[in-house]
Amino acid sequence: MALKPLQDRVTVRRIESEEKTAGGLIIPDTAKEKPAEGIVVAVGEGARKDSGELIAMTLKADDKILFGKWSGTEITVDGEELLIMKESDVLGILS
Repeated sequence: MALKPLQDRVTVRRIESEEKTAGGLIIPDTAKEKPAEGIVVAVGEGARKDSGELIAMTLKADDKILFGKWSGTEITVDGEELLIMKESDVLGILS
């Protein structure tokens, strides 16, 4: 099943965090924070102004992004955990 977000929403796949610290210590799953980086999987058409004019999306599929810790809603599609959030919840595009 494919998921196409509506309006100014994006679907994001989290990028898994490192298993070790820079010093070589292994981080147990219970101590890991959910990563705030992800890859955009799909984007909606964009928001609309009151006049009906379409506001184009800045993001596109395969962009690597940084988002807020509490951003988005977690969903499961075909056994894969994804986030769906508004484009305004995205803090920046990583290069």
